Amino acid sequence: MKNIVFDLGGVLFARRRSECTQDFIDFFTFVRQEQMPRFWEEYDRGTLTLDEVAEELCRYNGCDRAKCDEYLQFAIDLQRPVEATERLIGELKQAGYKLYVLSNMSREFIAFLRRFPVYRLFDGEVVSCEEHAVKPEPRIYEILLERYGLQPDETLFVDDRRANIEAAEAMGIHGRLFNSHDPESSCEALRQELL
Repeated sequence: MKNIVFDLGGVLFARRRSECTQDFIDFFTFVRQEQMPRFWEEYDRGTLTLDEVAEELCRYNGCDRAKCDEYLQFAIDLQRPVEATERLIGELKQAGYKLYVLSNMSREFIAFLRRFPVYRLFDGEVVSCEEHAVKPEPRIYEILLERYGLQPDETLFVDDRRANIEAAEAMGIHGRLFNSHDPESSCEALRQELL
């Protein structure tokens, strides 16, 4: 294996549950569903603006715009690196692997995440809002392989959604399902396999 590709949300970045109220957690329960609501998928695709997605969220959650705007900004501001994954990425970089991002992410979220030092360890990135394609659509995986000249059989993709792993595997990319509820164990398994 030469190339390790990481999803961001739930794998490298997450909100610490202890910093969130139950109401805030309930507001965003849809992000853990098997299938995201169409409006959130289009926000990640870059075809809906923050303003438009806020309007959709008001309707979806039956709340006023002020609360929606506050919670959306809070959702961005609370993102932090998952310490176990951050450590693993540093170790993989040191070991000589090429590291890449492949993520469904909106403009506002990715702009915030790119400011963290761990992000500078990546050799390249494919982010849905900039490509107008989202996982598990085949096109976003093709963009990754083509842009960086990656061989699928030399590439491992780490994601916390089974559908995204299955789509990668259909293209010949190796996949590992990441357990966002137990990042330490997932990272240790990857460490054992790769280091």
